[in-house]
Amino acid sequence: MAKPTQPLAELAASFAPAAIQLRRDLHMRPEIAWSEFQSTARVSEMLSSFGLEPQVRSAGTGVHVDIGTGSPMVGFRADLDALAIQEEGTSPYVSQRPGLMHGCGHDVHTAIAVGIAGVLASLDTLPGTARVIFQPAEEHIPGGASTLVEEGVHRGLSAILAYHVDPTLAPGRVGIRSGGITSASDRFTVALHGPGGHTSRPHQTVDLVYAASKVAVELPTVLARTIDPREPLAVVFGSIESGAVANVIPTAAHLQGTVRVFDMDLWRAMPKMVEKAIGDILAPLGPTFEVGYHRGSPPVVNNGAITAAVREAAVAQLGDSAVVDTHQSLGSEDFAWFLADVPGSLIRLGAALPDLQVDLHSSRFDVDEACIEAGILVGAASILELLEDATRSAFSPA
Repeated sequence: MAKPTQPLAELAASFAPAAIQLRRDLHMRPEIAWSEFQSTARVSEMLSSFGLEPQVRSAGTGVHVDIGTGSPMVGFRADLDALAIQEEGTSPYVSQRPGLMHGCGHDVHTAIAVGIAGVLASLDTLPGTARVIFQPAEEHIPGGASTLVEEGVHRGLSAILAYHVDPTLAPGRVGIRSGGITSASDRFTVALHGPGGHTSRPHQTVDLVYAASKVAVELPTVLARTIDPREPLAVVFGSIESGAVANVIPTAAHLQGTVRVFDMDLWRAMPKMVEKAIGDILAPLGPTFEVGYHRGSPPVVNNGAITAAVREAAVAQLGDSAVVDTHQSLGSEDFAWFLADVPGSLIRLGAALPDLQVDLHSSRFDVDEACIEAGILVGAASILELLEDATRSAFSPA
């Protein structure tokens, strides 16, 4: 058990005001994927003020910092980037950059991570090293996590944690889950081609609109019938384009959709499964076609032992009633790229406003900033818990 409890709570409370101010600064000056230069500089400045030595990536976006020395080493990841959304908020810290806003809580994650670094740096000793990682481009495909993993920022970690704010859960509560918590999210395109013709003679040509509609309607069902029915699968089309006039059968049709799954093996198999299913659907209809399949992030699969350690730390700091089992989401999170090499857990952090409940990526999204102090406390306690428990066999360094 991470000890002592009360001084840790006092430290979290002492760092919370500065973390809240940092969150507001970032919220007013959002930066989208791979352009988080000012955010990186602001974070580095605060980390340096704690007597730490932040390491900025050579590209100028993203930074990490180590607190303590020696092994084991436990990581905490936050994300820096905002979204291309025009904010509709009225708060004093509303975005000052037209068309950009922090509509997913990354400003909160970053502020909490800075607070965690401050708390851990204030302790006399740590039973190892805590590495706090500030990642660019979480919202980008491919996500910034895959780039940081290629660069090796995760090497040597025995475990890694991350938050995602939950606008449906009250501040002061955390949601945890072992196993799959967010799904993979891949994108695919289908381009159909035919000779075209008159709508009075569809039997003399290839009816591309009909063919496109068959793909849109049948592909989800065909794929669902080829996998274990207990496995969640969502295949949904967001765009179908073909033709311009009522009495002409067009020569081209285009579809775009997404595939979302929780199982890692199924995720790996999906590109070939999608292409085969589309070919089988179109075979009797005669069009030529091309399928483009674009990998997103893998599913986030939380390690059971690490999630249990987070539960223990959170209960010790907030009480048993504050820790709840959370749901699976078909949204994706590129934190999964870290988990491909390092066991870890994505934690949902209660951030609901009492009088406004809107979803992530909403133009009116905001949080109850009381979540920041709770996030600092639980995050710091969980890292200490994992450092002390890193001799478990599940926690082998990457």
